[in-house]
Amino acid sequence: MKRNRLLTKALRVSATWITALLLAAGLFSATAQADDVGEGKPIIIPPKGIFERIEDMKLATPGEDPAPIWDFANEELQAQTAQALERLGLSQAVRDKRLSIALMDITDPQNPALASINGDKMVYAASLPKIAILLAAFEEIAAGKLELTPELDGLMKRMIRDSSNSAATQVMHMVGKERIAEVLISSRYRLYDPQHGGGLWLGKDFAKKGLWRRDPMNNLSHGATAMEVARFWYMLEMDLLVTPEHSAMMREILGETHLNHKFAKALMKIDPHAQIMRKSGSWSTYHADSALIRHGGYAYIIVGLSNDKNGTRWLEGIGREFDAIIAQRHPKAGAAR
Repeated sequence: MKRNRLLTKALRVSATWITALLLAAGLFSATAQADDVGEGKPIIIPPKGIFERIEDMKLATPGEDPAPIWDFANEELQAQTAQALERLGLSQAVRDKRLSIALMDITDPQNPALASINGDKMVYAASLPKIAILLAAFEEIAAGKLELTPELDGLMKRMIRDSSNSAATQVMHMVGKERIAEVLISSRYRLYDPQHGGGLWLGKDFAKKGLWRRDPMNNLSHGATAMEVARFWYMLEMDLLVTPEHSAMMREILGETHLNHKFAKALMKIDPHAQIMRKSGSWSTYHADSALIRHGGYAYIIVGLSNDKNGTRWLEGIGREFDAIIAQRHPKAGAAR
């Protein structure tokens, strides 16, 4: 009996070490993220293919980044955003990493100013990563692999403006999940970047089934970081997504929303005529929003990712406070309005 107990103990120790080695190798995550398909499952990374290319990205130099917005960090704007979050009573949420934000003043897009808090923290972002489907679809359209039919145009508009899960899933199947991932990790976009904690990721349908791959760094099916979402909007503004013509087409789709909440609700109260390009997402306690906003003679990008039952209210308050920050930076533009 003593021998059996020793054998059992030895097996337990071995299992613990095997688990630790697998975790260290990145073969699965100990903190699987629950989402709309239930509990997260272990990631099994194939030896070749798309995940191998993700590993190759770790060797890339920062200079290859087509939109290195980290270089635009502005101390004054950073202090103002931190103060705004403190006024909103969100300092503890920031410390707990239940809130991530990015704010970019792009009134002069050639000389932007950036503030971010928990900007490289990747979290479950629900429907917000549907912007990645839009980008990949237009990549396929530009390559002649997809035809921009009235049906596809309608599906993309429903996916973005109504946040339709069924439309998003249909477009994902047209493009292919692996193709979407290839676009995100490509050196051209680097919207999923291991050097910055991950980023935009879509690894399954927007349905109970249809899991392909969770992201290899954080085990998320639909994930984002505030900074990579901000990079998406900045590249869109600078006509760097696909071609200038296709960037304009994406801006047209993103420039209308049928969901008046979070940032959109805050901005409509401030200026009903504000131009808002926007994509949000919510599931359970996860509430996210992102937008490129023009009004009052200035322009800015705002991203917020939260994990709290009051996240929608948080984001509305953040939208109001951050708009005031940008307005203060451009008093002459506000006076001209």
